Amino acid sequence: MTLAEVVAAVMFVGITLYAVLAGADFGAGFWDLTAGDARRGAPQRALIEESIAPVWEANHVWLIFVLVVLFTAFPRAFAPIMSTLYIPLTGAAVGIILRGSAFAFRKASDTLPSQRMFGATFALSSVITPYFLGAVAGGVASARVPAGTTTGNVITSWCNPTSVLGGVMAIVVCAFLASVYLAADARQRGREALEHAFRVRALAAGVVAGVVAFAGVFVLHHDAPDLFHGLTHRGAPLIALSAAAGVATLVLVARGAVRVARYVAPLAVVAVVWGWGAGQYPWLLFDRLRINDGAGAHATLVALLGAVAVGAVLLVPSLWWLLTLTERGALAAAHEERPEPAEA
Repeated sequence: MTLAEVVAAVMFVGITLYAVLAGADFGAGFWDLTAGDARRGAPQRALIEESIAPVWEANHVWLIFVLVVLFTAFPRAFAPIMSTLYIPLTGAAVGIILRGSAFAFRKASDTLPSQRMFGATFALSSVITPYFLGAVAGGVASARVPAGTTTGNVITSWCNPTSVLGGVMAIVVCAFLASVYLAADARQRGREALEHAFRVRALAAGVVAGVVAFAGVFVLHHDAPDLFHGLTHRGAPLIALSAAAGVATLVLVARGAVRVARYVAPLAVVAVVWGWGAGQYPWLLFDRLRINDGAGAHATLVALLGAVAVGAVLLVPSLWWLLTLTERGALAAAHEERPEPAEA
């Protein structure tokens, strides 16, 4: 394995962590959107706020990490990606900003109209952001981003069957992860009705994810044959592992073992992300730019890995402890009943 491939693997670790951790946060926004009106959806929205409030900002550190590694280590890939896919990338950035702002302002609002406005903004942004990110992944994986100084088509690069598949799959997977985590959090807090509600949602989201993945086989075979070949050969064991982990999660959720399911569900996402990586290897930009050809100077790669190693010593234990405390419910403030917001 070359030094450039090691750096690419490190970057893929960041992509994986963002997909799992931030994906669950985005999925919580999806369930916020479908929770119902202000009164009927209040218990679900309260659980969502308690669950994601300690970690939603921290999870975006992995997106920043991926972008920094990409433009530092692989500038020949960063430039065409940004110039070709700037529309969905801008949409994702706007969605992240609106989502965070709305999440904060909704809790500070004391009138029903403002809570509804900020709540709708938070929920809708939680849906469009993963869609745009999935569409970007689909554009790269389907060889629609050229290498060098050439800019690809700024519309068809992300408005195509593979990008649509990537966007829809991202939303469904986020919803699946979030429902499993929220069911476990409800069990942790002794809220049996909410646990049952999110178990039902997890089963439904898992089935939908399976249907979308099955349909995706035909989409990739027709629209991205090179990626399809890679997934069915080098990436096949990982894709099979992802399917097995998904089925195992559904079985555990159906049996009420949500605490175990919350550790199995991420395995399905990790396996499919790395299956994509294996299927695309050795390309940075599919059929356009190889990993070794797109890498920066050797000294830059060495310095970057050194900086990552030092940063990991400081960052990883802190994030691990944050997630541990969150899982135990130690950071959840005592739930106080807020007065009913005024209509005006």
